[in-house]
Amino acid sequence: MLNQKVNSYCRRSGETSGLAAGPVMVMTLLLATFRLSAAEGFALPVETAKVMQDTLVNSVQAVGTLLANESVVIRSEIEGRVTQINFAEGGRATQGQRLIALDDSIYAAELKQAEARLALGRSNYERAKTLKKQGYGSEQERDQTSSELRVNQAEVALAKARLEKTRIMAPFDGVLGLRRVSVGDYLKTGEDIVTLLDLSLLKVDFRLPETTLAEVKTGQEIKVTLDAFPGQGFSGEVYAIDPQIDLNGRSLLVRARIPNQNGKLLAGQFARVTLILSRRENSLFVPEAALVPQGEQQFVYRLVEGKVAWTEVRTGKRQGARVEIVAGLSAQDEVVTAGHLKLQDGMGVSPMPAKE
Repeated sequence: MLNQKVNSYCRRSGETSGLAAGPVMVMTLLLATFRLSAAEGFALPVETAKVMQDTLVNSVQAVGTLLANESVVIRSEIEGRVTQINFAEGGRATQGQRLIALDDSIYAAELKQAEARLALGRSNYERAKTLKKQGYGSEQERDQTSSELRVNQAEVALAKARLEKTRIMAPFDGVLGLRRVSVGDYLKTGEDIVTLLDLSLLKVDFRLPETTLAEVKTGQEIKVTLDAFPGQGFSGEVYAIDPQIDLNGRSLLVRARIPNQNGKLLAGQFARVTLILSRRENSLFVPEAALVPQGEQQFVYRLVEGKVAWTEVRTGKRQGARVEIVAGLSAQDEVVTAGHLKLQDGMGVSPMPAKE
């Protein structure tokens, strides 16, 4: 290209062509060449990239722990000796299923005793009521027998309740843990027997910085990954937010639900949580390298008909190596990503695709 321009200049000026002339002639020819390049419109090579249109996902990361939807330690409400164990460790239980039976001989005898007193009390009351109608009895005697009858009825109800406590039931459907008693053990009031967990739905508790309070809402989506299942993700939804900020860590406690119909997940697992705060469709992005900061403002070189235009932009969220552009560009624009230092507004450029 240089020789062509030099030869052309020589033909126009009548000088000897080529670089065989002296140094002065060479410098003269080079200066003439640069003047010709400027006159023809020199284009500086630059790397460029088109404005990308994509969905902006605003998210925050946290760590948490999986919890059972419902969890209870089955305990005895009364003292007694274990006579039956009607469940398998690690097996399923249905609501109302009898898990443990205690020796009920004493409580059954107390119920019969109470029922006998109730029968006597009812007879006394009927007799007193009949005598009062016939004019032989007093109101005081009738009222007294009526009161004794109600006491007898309460004693029967109490005896039945005690007898019922010897049969320990499952309060809800779930999976049983490992039992801590055997047949023949004497249980004291409140002693642990077995854990019952409802794992059909899991909860995950995690903490977020106090600064996210305005953005966190119920119904937002979460993505959970677990060390036990690498490469797999689980989706859930926020359903509760603690109304009090933790005073020690200044953090917000959030609780979400994760479906677990296949029983794959277990309570107590460590979870990495990504909370999706918001989604913005058709957001505009440029590579971070395209931005040229000037004080608190951001600018880009935008390509317009082979030249660059110094354009102010307003940025939003950062997503990896991309930056959201809120204002200043459109989806059809192309911006310079490398070569800014040599550029000036209005300069002609030769765009090349940006390197990966």
